[in-house]
Amino acid sequence: MKTYIKSDVIVIGAGPTGLTIACELRLAGLRVAVLERRSAPVAQSRALTMHGRTVEMLALRGVAERFIGHGMKILTGHFASLDTRLDFSGIDTAFPYTLFIPQSMTEHLLEAWAVESGVALYRGTVAEQIAQTKNGVLVKGTRDGKSLGFSAPYLIGADGARSMVRETAGIAFEGHAATRTVMMGDVHMSAPPPKGALSLESEAGGLMIVPMGGDLYRAIVINPERMHVPVSEALTQEELSASMRQVAGQDFGMHEPLWLSRFSNESRLAERYRQDRVFLVGDAAHMHFPAGGQGMNVGMQDAMNLGWKLAGVVNGLVSESLLDSYHAERHEVGAALVQNTMAQSSLLLNSFDPEGQALRRTFSALLKLPALNHTLAQDLSGFGIAYSAPLGGSVGGWAPVPEWTGRRVPDWPLLDRQGKLLSLYTLMQDGKWLLLRITEAGARFTPDLDPRWVTIVHAALDRRDERLSGVDAVLLRPDGHVDQAVRVDIG
Repeated sequence: MKTYIKSDVIVIGAGPTGLTIACELRLAGLRVAVLERRSAPVAQSRALTMHGRTVEMLALRGVAERFIGHGMKILTGHFASLDTRLDFSGIDTAFPYTLFIPQSMTEHLLEAWAVESGVALYRGTVAEQIAQTKNGVLVKGTRDGKSLGFSAPYLIGADGARSMVRETAGIAFEGHAATRTVMMGDVHMSAPPPKGALSLESEAGGLMIVPMGGDLYRAIVINPERMHVPVSEALTQEELSASMRQVAGQDFGMHEPLWLSRFSNESRLAERYRQDRVFLVGDAAHMHFPAGGQGMNVGMQDAMNLGWKLAGVVNGLVSESLLDSYHAERHEVGAALVQNTMAQSSLLLNSFDPEGQALRRTFSALLKLPALNHTLAQDLSGFGIAYSAPLGGSVGGWAPVPEWTGRRVPDWPLLDRQGKLLSLYTLMQDGKWLLLRITEAGARFTPDLDPRWVTIVHAALDRRDERLSGVDAVLLRPDGHVDQAVRVDIG
């Protein structure tokens, strides 16, 4: 191939994860080429849950309202569809809910954001060959039957659980093969449940019905007699209807399905998230039972974590060694995701006998304990994620406050020196680090970072959080996590 289309980063896959990282990279001024084999966006609703931490992440970039305006706020969540709901109200955030929004709308909004940001989106493009060189990555593919080539210093695989990028990079995808499947359909109902939503589990099977607007509903059915049917066998309207009647005694007037599918409990995690100049994000890095609606959210959060780091490296603001922290931080999150979804699948798929039902009742009772409920609510929503190692360099002459390291922060209200009220998140929409110099002593703190990459604000907390007592300055990463909080070292 004689010529290659050049960019700073190539992203393969234009799902929510690929579009999110493309927007994050473009925010930093990078040239981004996104290659997507589909010629048009997905029409199916697919993922319906956007967790509060993902909404919070979008708020950090000033676009959350675009999504909130197209979704419905759900104030509780679930663990394995147990009767006791997870309560988000005790989480310190402006977004204590899950946003019920179809993935098709999420992708539409992300694509609009990407295009207006200047991302080059190549739909109908099939990546066929990937080769790493000393200085970058080459991708050869086809579009409308014509050969195309792309080159860039870095490549990101956002191409799903059957990732060609991962396979080409030789990264193992270890885990457990599918042993059971569940039915799912977006269907019209002429006689839906009286309250719209319905969740039930008995020895006959499991059923969850969620309203999607008008007479359209998402139905998820666990039929113990059909759990061993492989994902590859097409689900029919007749099978779904019969299974609903077996579990619930009726099919609620189900008709005219828009989408029928099966999903399995296959669970896998990439051995590593980076191979030299190639990175994995989202489903390319982790595959799991879709309990709790976590997959898309973890993928989008993978994207932000990698995005600002890669942008800093490409723009010459930081050493390439920072990129090692992507695997270190997000592989651990992926492992936790696989573990909690496997636990939920066990509670959901092994409960069709008296012992299984007793186990579900026991766990449901345990979730009434506030501390346990709060912990699981934070885990599933992403609010509880914290990172262990500071990335911002030396703090010589200052005493770190370790309990703040790696914690996400809510949209703190701030007061500047003139008494003007500021929103923390509005100060972070440019994707830079943010240094809050809280006290006069803190005004002397300067992190070991390229100053072009840091916004410095002299401000105190409005209604100051007592947990920050004695803290003189806080350095926030571009993803809204505290890199380090410091006070004057008097020792």
